Formats: sequence, C-alpha cells, structure tokens
Amino acid sequence: MAKLPGIMRKDPKAPSGKAEVLVAAAPPDGGEVETGLAANRQDWERVSTALGDLAPRSEQLRSFPGVPGSDSEPWDVLLSMLATDEHTGLGMLAKRTGLPFVSEPRLAESAAKFYEVIPASLAREHMLAGVSIDGGVVTVATAHPLQPPVYSMLEDKLDMPVRLMLAPRGAITNLINRGYEQRQDLVTEIVEELPLDQRAIETAAGSIKDSNDLLQLARQTPVIRLVNMILFEALRRRASDIHVHPMENKLVIRFRIDGMLVDTFSPPLALAPAISSRLKVMTELDIANRHSPQDGHTSVRIGARKIDIRMSVIPTVYGERIVLRLLDQSQTKLSLDQVGMSKAMQKVLVELIERPNGIILVTGPTGSGKTTSLYGALGNVDRTSRNVMTIEDPVEYHMDGISQTQVNVKRGVTFAAGLRSLLRQDPDVILVGEIRDQETAQLAVQASLTGHLVLATLHTNDSPSAISRLLDIGIEPYLVTSTLLAVLAQRLVRRVCPDCAGKGVLASMPGAAVVMTSEGSEQNRCERCFGSGFYGRIGVFEIMRVSEEIRRLTVTRADAVQLADAARAAGMRSMWDDGRDKLALGLTTEVELTRVLG
Repeated sequence: MAKLPGIMRKDPKAPSGKAEVLVAAAPPDGGEVETGLAANRQDWERVSTALGDLAPRSEQLRSFPGVPGSDSEPWDVLLSMLATDEHTGLGMLAKRTGLPFVSEPRLAESAAKFYEVIPASLAREHMLAGVSIDGGVVTVATAHPLQPPVYSMLEDKLDMPVRLMLAPRGAITNLINRGYEQRQDLVTEIVEELPLDQRAIETAAGSIKDSNDLLQLARQTPVIRLVNMILFEALRRRASDIHVHPMENKLVIRFRIDGMLVDTFSPPLALAPAISSRLKVMTELDIANRHSPQDGHTSVRIGARKIDIRMSVIPTVYGERIVLRLLDQSQTKLSLDQVGMSKAMQKVLVELIERPNGIILVTGPTGSGKTTSLYGALGNVDRTSRNVMTIEDPVEYHMDGISQTQVNVKRGVTFAAGLRSLLRQDPDVILVGEIRDQETAQLAVQASLTGHLVLATLHTNDSPSAISRLLDIGIEPYLVTSTLLAVLAQRLVRRVCPDCAGKGVLASMPGAAVVMTSEGSEQNRCERCFGSGFYGRIGVFEIMRVSEEIRRLTVTRADAVQLADAARAAGMRSMWDDGRDKLALGLTTEVELTRVLG
C-alpha cells in the first residue's frame, strides 16, 4: 500500500531529539491513512479534511499514488493538481502546518557545518539549504516539503535535530550556491539560471555593494549569480569565447559565436572590478594583482556537461580585459562527416592514417578546427590493435581507447618533453597538439623515422606553406621528404541555419520573438540562430599528398608558390574548390566563403 507523503516538523525541546512526523494525508486523529484499493470514500474525506485548503478534488486525491512522479516529486504533483503556483502553495502549507515561510531566507555563518557535512549534490537534488544552527538545532530551508525520509537522513548525518523552513526554489538555489561557495571559494557546478537580460544585469548591479576588499566583493551573492548567468547564457548560445571588455565609458560583454564576435550585454562599468574579482577567484588567480597579465583555468558543470574554462587577463588603460575560452568536455562523438569533409577526401585521409609511419600535418589559423579534424581522423584508427597517445595543450576532447597527456609548462611538461616521454611508451600513433619549435619538430621527425605515425598541427595559411614552415624552423629538406606523407589545410565557414534558410526570420508563429527588418516591417526572429542566419560551422579543406615532384622541389628549397603549382598539377583541389561544392549544396554563402578564404 502506498502512503501520501508527509512533512516533518521538529520540536527542538523534545527529549528524544527525534522528529515529529505530520503526515499530510492523516485524518484528524493523527492515524496514517493507507491509500490504494482498500481506501474507501470515508477515508479520503478524512484525508481531504486533514489537508484543508491544500486538498485537491476527491477523485484527484484518490488517484494520487498512480500519478507519475508522486513518489519522487510529490510536492510538484500536488501543486499541479491544485493548479497553483509555488509561492501560493508554500503559503497555504505554512498556514496549515505552522511552518515558517520565508521568501528570501538569509544565510547565517553558523550554518557552515551543514555545508561541510551534506554533499552539494544531495542538497541540490532535494532542494535543501542550511540557514543557521542555534542551540544544537539546525534550521533547514526546503522547497520540497513532502520528503520525511530525507529529513531523517539529515538528522543522522548532522547528528542534531532539524527545524524546517519553507522557501521557494530560487531562494533555495541562492542559499546552496552561497553556502558551498563560502566553504570552497570555487565554482564546481552552474545551475540553470533565469535568462540573462539587461533587467537581470541592472538588478544584480543594484544589489552589489561597494567594497575595498576584493575577496569580499567576489563572494557577494549578486556577483556570483551574475557571473553564473553570463556563463550559462554563453553556453546556451554556443559561444566558444567570452570577452569582458572595459572601455572609457562602458563595459561590453561579447560572445564569439560561430567564429564571429557579437556584442551581447553592456553592464554598468562599475561592475568591472566585481566581475574580474569573481572570475579570478574561480580560476585561482591573484585577485590583488591588477597590473600584470595572468592566466588560469577551472571547470564547471551544467547538468551532465563538463565545461573547461581557460581565462586570460591583461591590464589595459580602462581596466582589466578578460577572455574566457569555453571547452565542452562532453563532446566525444567526433567524425569526419560532422566536420564537413567530403567522402572522397575522407577516403584519402583514412588511407593515410592506416600507414604504419610518417607525418600527417593539419594546418590553419587558430580556431579553424584543426584538433577537431585530427580527432575525427583518430576515430578511424583501430585503437584495439594500435597504441594511440596524445600530447595536447589543452586536452579538448576525450576519446575512449587513447592515452592523453596535458601540457603543463610549470611542471616541465612541454610539447617536446611530453613527446620524448611518449616515445618510451611503445606508441603506434602519436598526436602532437601543435608543432611550435624546432625541438618538437625534430622529435616528430625522429618518431616517424623509427616507425611511428605522427599526427600534428601547424600554423600556416595553406598546405604547401607547411613544407616551407618546416624548413624555416630548421628541419633538413631530406628529413621532410623522408617523413611527410600529406598536409591537410582547413578553414571554418558558417553554416546556413536550417530553420530560416539564412534569412534570420521565420514565418509568423505565435509566441515568436519579433524583430524589425531593414524595410521596417515586423517579422519573427529565428530563435535557433538568434536572427543571424547561421547556425554552426562547416569545414572547407584541401589535402596535399607529397608526390615525387613535391619531394624534388622540397630538396631544392622551392617556395610555397612552386609547391602549390605542383600540388594542383597532381590533382589537389583547393579550399576554394571545396567551398564552391558546399556553396552549390546550399550549406554556406558566397559572402561567407569570401570572408573566410579572402
């Protein structure tokens, strides 16, 4: 038989120290009423009397045990049956039970033990927050009142009686964030916040108090909430970077979305020190150092997604300029199809990575998707029979079956040092995040000569220029011709939004956001692409296999122009050719191709 869940009240003066359970579905004499087939109409009338104004209609009450979620989220089910909002429901429950209902409870320092003993995950799951501890009794605010077993568990963990206080979810979330924040000074999880808009920024700005203590400023709840909202909004919009740019008369927050910087918000300039201090606390930087560049990193969670944040701070004449790079660690399913590589080019690349030794380079500017393409290629490597190892800065993606090493210059783990260590691990395939110097390049060449397949990235404009770059950093021509198998060059162009076909607006529909077109008429903004007309990016590629003619030219130290002519004569299709193919398929636009490829 199921029981309608109850609530728990604590009598702090009770000698036993145990909780007094008031079952919400109890009749006036205090006996528990079991529900199910044996329950009769008279029983449910007594239950309705016990619930008072909280009682749904009798037929709804009888069906309660069978409603989905009645076991895990009974309070939400009850509110749904009552067709009432959370504040009204909590107020009715407070009136019926005598429990205090506080819309904005204040966190006392005495509640520290709660946040030391109770795991954050448990507090968030059951919407519980410690408010204070007074006279050996802990006051706990909750937004899910119908969970007596949880309160008993709290008593056991805290070894003291519990006094309940009712509060709405938003207030509980704030208490949880603040309580665990004060305990560890670091953000380990971001909960979903309200949508970030100018009104939310102004509200937060009005709540932030001036302070000469930077650490105290960084710990203020409105600052924490504002920074959390900015991070959440950036991830909601698929931003790869966040720029916090102080100017002479204003502060601008920009998101880089699909490779383009977009001005998103403009908080009051007075918020700049608070935002800077908060981000420095998160990334474990020196908040008192405001006159020299700093770099830091941290990780946050949004649901099941783990986001790695890399932060760079530099001082400017108007304040500290901050750039955050956001890396989604949950992206593990990468393929060459996803990056937009044609089947014909995929066939060539797969043939190359099946070779037992040699070097394959991927070139392009920063942010052109080189690492993504390399991991897409690694997806085609048989990782059960081949030992695959990587050295990266940072490790952007996680893939099963490979060993990944993070560069850590402070601890002496550079690309060169890491690669040297990897060679002692009996690898078959080595991925080098970037060839930056002569030492790393020489080690990559030696690895390929001794029977390893090396995949690496290099910063050049096109495929032929990679050979010239290797020669410039000190690799002998005969070593290049002996080891280099092919060079893949790529760029990323924005993909036309599939919902609005690149127009940025949709046909009229109820509830859609309205924007003004250039002609002055109102149309509904496409919410998928936020009116930009583009959603996501797709790669344009060229792959240059090292032919005998290219080897001959390399030995003579021919320039990139001669190498490019030889590659095209051997059948290489340029990035422009690949881009035109994607243009014909309607995947991008000619303006976008011209912007990216020049």
